[in-house]
Amino acid sequence: MNRSVRNNLYLILFCGIIGATAGAVIWTFLKVMSLGIAFVWEWIPSQFSIPCYALLVCTAGGALIGCFRWKFGDYPEELDTVMGKVKTEKTYDYSNMIVLLLSALFPLLLGSSIGPEAGLTGVIVGLCYWVGDNLSFARQNAREYSQVGAAVTLGVLFRSPLFGVFAVEEENQEKEILKLPGTMKLFLYGLAAAAGTGCYMLLSELFGAGLAALPSFSEMQPEVFDYLMLIVYILLGCILAKFYFITHSLTEKAAGKIPRILRETVGGLCLGVMGMAAPVLMFSGEEAMGELITDYDHYLPLALAAIAFLKVLLTNICIQSGLKGGHFFPIIFAGVCLGYASAMLVFNNASDHGVFAAATVTAALLGGIMRKPLAVTLLLFLCFPVKLFLWIFLAAAAGSFLSSLGTSSGISEEPDSLESAVLKK
Repeated sequence: MNRSVRNNLYLILFCGIIGATAGAVIWTFLKVMSLGIAFVWEWIPSQFSIPCYALLVCTAGGALIGCFRWKFGDYPEELDTVMGKVKTEKTYDYSNMIVLLLSALFPLLLGSSIGPEAGLTGVIVGLCYWVGDNLSFARQNAREYSQVGAAVTLGVLFRSPLFGVFAVEEENQEKEILKLPGTMKLFLYGLAAAAGTGCYMLLSELFGAGLAALPSFSEMQPEVFDYLMLIVYILLGCILAKFYFITHSLTEKAAGKIPRILRETVGGLCLGVMGMAAPVLMFSGEEAMGELITDYDHYLPLALAAIAFLKVLLTNICIQSGLKGGHFFPIIFAGVCLGYASAMLVFNNASDHGVFAAATVTAALLGGIMRKPLAVTLLLFLCFPVKLFLWIFLAAAAGSFLSSLGTSSGISEEPDSLESAVLKK
């Protein structure tokens, strides 16, 4: 058999294996996380009456996470850091897999306002390089495996394989890592995504899912006044994106002045205080968003708007203080809250109008932060009705454009992170 053909067959085979392995690792991680959260936040409070339980757990947990990070290092690493090491070092250290998994798990158990994607991406990329280092015929394609693994991780977590592909591929175009023909890349991504999603769904069907998917909003027919409100919704999304950048900068500077361990303890204290005041601010937000769809009218519009801004603030506090993870889920939840709040202020019946408002506000918010309108659209595609596809893309493109104008004119301050394919740090 021709050597080139054999190498391509190996590449195809291992992309399928990596996809299935990634799906299994993600399911296992999320299942352990779900059981741990149920134990800490449901079983213990049901058995013991502990005053100020959230405050005590979050503060003590923050201190323990600080000790863990002081001992083992600044984990989990952000996606931009992982990809940067792949680019400069041509490898990724997989010797700390257990540390990376635990560091990603602990803040989630604590109720930190983050998502799980940051730590899981590093684990999957590390596994890809482990394959390359231990199997000689796989070594030459180790970087390709790492790209496929990252795409599968994002695709499975957000139930949107195309989002994972576009997010990583846009990063590749900037860093020129993946150099396979376009058709081969798409085939490998599709194969790995199918294997990963299939494995995850099979395990979820047999043993139960560990993380609730982003909820699906009901079908609706936009009316003329919804379209007239589009500009308002886009501006609201951009305002929240601006608030994200401001709080990112402020929390980063404040955290830099606090010593290690104390920094995580203070972060846990802030999480506990805000969680006691409004429990909906804790955790990643996808389950709370599902409840919001049916129970939005239980909130005052200004209360929902406040929750949106406080969610963004708390997410930055958690990440900058060391209780870190991904941004996606909490930011989407914040956008949905602000969308429903704005619709409730304008319309007497916000049931249908709220879906359009939530979709466009969230799209503008993510567009302003990610600067990737197509990736934003694919991320939100499975959440919102198909008929809103065009309006979601327009809102994301407008948010990206306005955010770019703000940066060039010195109005907006972009984070230092290079995580441009996904939410920037």
